[in-house]
Amino acid sequence: MRVLIVNTTERTGGAAIAAYRLTQALKAEGVDVTMATRRRKLPFYWERLCILLANRLSKKNLWQVDIANCGEDITRRPEFQQADVIHLHWVNQGFLSTNDLKRIVQSGKRIVWTLHDQWPYTGICHYADNCDRYLHHCHFCPLLKAPRHHDLSYQLFRKKWALWRKAHITFVGCSQWITEDAQFSPLTRGSRIVHIPNAIPTDIFHPMDKQEARKMFNLPQDARIVLFSSQKVTDERKGLRFLAEACKSLRREKITLVVAGNASKELQSLFSQPLHSVGYISDERRMAALYAAADVFVTPSQQDNLPNTIAEAMSCGTPCVGFRVGGIPEMIHHTQDGYVAHYLNTPDLAEGIRYVLAHPELREAAAKYARETYNEHRVARLYIEEYSK
Repeated sequence: MRVLIVNTTERTGGAAIAAYRLTQALKAEGVDVTMATRRRKLPFYWERLCILLANRLSKKNLWQVDIANCGEDITRRPEFQQADVIHLHWVNQGFLSTNDLKRIVQSGKRIVWTLHDQWPYTGICHYADNCDRYLHHCHFCPLLKAPRHHDLSYQLFRKKWALWRKAHITFVGCSQWITEDAQFSPLTRGSRIVHIPNAIPTDIFHPMDKQEARKMFNLPQDARIVLFSSQKVTDERKGLRFLAEACKSLRREKITLVVAGNASKELQSLFSQPLHSVGYISDERRMAALYAAADVFVTPSQQDNLPNTIAEAMSCGTPCVGFRVGGIPEMIHHTQDGYVAHYLNTPDLAEGIRYVLAHPELREAAAKYARETYNEHRVARLYIEEYSK
């Protein structure tokens, strides 16, 4: 069996990291697997320009939508032609257009599509937030500057419906939340939809001595460290402002904040507590050490599916605190290996940080759950089973 993993980039972004890790896990199980990524940037720029023009040159929500109007024909690539199974992951930002997806469907090859966000079964958005139009037929999209009935969301939803209903695609939800949510959209309703979590390389992300880990980053040995990490920490969806608000009521806790990610050096003014900015960390072993150095990892996302960061932190034995949204409540078991706060409730988020700091025994429970749930062998075997059906 030959499998082709398809993702826009190889290592940039959560979906890319998950796709790459799955590729390595499948190889370890003896699967003949390769990875196809975007080769051309011109379609990316053209798509962004089309969105800008349709949105009256407003950059607001520019990165929250994709219209799949241009891309690359990967069916011409030898690795596609030799593959038995085409496994799609995150294919946006000028990689695969609807025409390219149509060619893949018409190839007759088995198709698996992992849902890293809601885009495959909405009109143009990656996360619908409070909008429920995708449950019927997208129109009047709230992410557009001038929404109307036959706007971009309506047009792409219609194209997807015409294509998906003729395809035999197995959709895989990283979280149980997105697996169940996809069953209600007309685009994926009636398709085979299963739940398989992302794989975490447990040979890299595992518990280690906290004091040794702190030495690597010159962090104070006796501090109570709260860690926040994101590829771009100023991304509104990642909810850093809620952590900043929660920290206002944590002044007596004498905590130290550590922030990892692009633009993290600009954040000291948001916090009264000491803040250590370590910038963006691309090396996984250094990131694992940073998780191990922390007492608690906080992920105050407003929208999320199955964040790799939570699985990574837990694998390193670091309990997590997050809001009750998306797949987060499935990953964190409230007061057992972390704390799940009421949605966007900053006092409860602060209470969650206090709780975890007061219960160091949660570290062992977090590591045990992550090791059992996200280990590469288990996830790879679940996918191999799906490929074989």
